[in-house]
Amino acid sequence: MIGPPGCGKGTQSVRIAGHYGIEHVSSGDLLRRHVAERTTIGRTVEQCMQRGDLVPDHIVMDILRKPVEAASRRGGYVLDGFPRTVAQAEAAYRVAEPLGAAVRIALYLKAGRAELIRRLLARGAQTGRTDDTEQVISHRLDVFDEAAGPLLAYYTHRETLITIDGDQPVSHVTEAAIRRLDQARQQLGMPDISLAGTGGTQRTHQATISATTPARAAYAALSTRRHTDPGRH
Repeated sequence: MIGPPGCGKGTQSVRIAGHYGIEHVSSGDLLRRHVAERTTIGRTVEQCMQRGDLVPDHIVMDILRKPVEAASRRGGYVLDGFPRTVAQAEAAYRVAEPLGAAVRIALYLKAGRAELIRRLLARGAQTGRTDDTEQVISHRLDVFDEAAGPLLAYYTHRETLITIDGDQPVSHVTEAAIRRLDQARQQLGMPDISLAGTGGTQRTHQATISATTPARAAYAALSTRRHTDPGRH
């Protein structure tokens, strides 16, 4: 799941994960947990977040490796908030490919800058998040815009890139994302995903959805655990 801050990545990642009965892994939530627990990593992360800068790649990779591997073994995941740069995307591919969970579909959630700022200011007023001030928000959006072009080009070249209008109501975004994901999966000949059963009972899952997220817009990556493609680099 990829998208700018405020685009709705977190919300849509949870909804998509719920629809397919797989796990939601949020890089932002994991980073904020380190900040709250005042770990060594957390102190570094807090400084980056307060400035609106990206957290160093090695830190993000370190905190995501175990949760992603565990979720992959349990059937799949939506990775929310990662990758944010081409370097992160390449590193993620090197880790995921040996696990048979390499990305095949990327979902990008886009939204207008004015709407993103409005949403983030409203969120900051509700939650008190220190990175949701107008100055920091503007910087975060600039950082995202700088990295977005190369990142989207990377996934366009390597995978199937799906772009969804994140300015729509939440339910409309979810419906559009799932419809496009199902269409892309069918075109790629990917196996069906058994959805979560009634009462929260999860059935067998044969695919992995990987969702990235630079701030809160959405880019979702859908991958199959059984897929092997020696032609990809």
